[in-house]
Amino acid sequence: MPKISQITQPQLLAKTMKKLLSFMLLTLAIILLLFLLKETWILITILLKIHPGHDGYEMIEAIIIWFLYFEFIALIAKYFESKFHFPLRYFIYIGITAIIRLIIVDHDKHMATLIYALAILVLLGALYIANTSLLKRL
Repeated sequence: MPKISQITQPQLLAKTMKKLLSFMLLTLAIILLLFLLKETWILITILLKIHPGHDGYEMIEAIIIWFLYFEFIALIAKYFESKFHFPLRYFIYIGITAIIRLIIVDHDKHMATLIYALAILVLLGALYIANTSLLKRL
């Protein structure tokens, strides 16, 4: 009697979806890499003052945007390294960096800046909890 395959239809569907997700994440990583290269060029032009009229805030904003692209690419790489799992702490790092960018760009509104700072504090608390050994065991 021939062996019947042990793979069920839901398992086959999950495997197919995982492959599709991996392909789409790889495509996203390539797109983000292109944007990272573009942002690198913008940073170089600001640093070499090829485009006059850039102030310090624009340079800092460009650097933080560069780090956001870098963090998203690192998150995708970590996804493949950790066997198809997104570590929570990377999302928290990205959130903190994005809020810092908001503070730099939108620093004229004092109450919004205070709320952003409190959000960073909450994210730091979440990062501390995520890195404790109790949560890592779950």
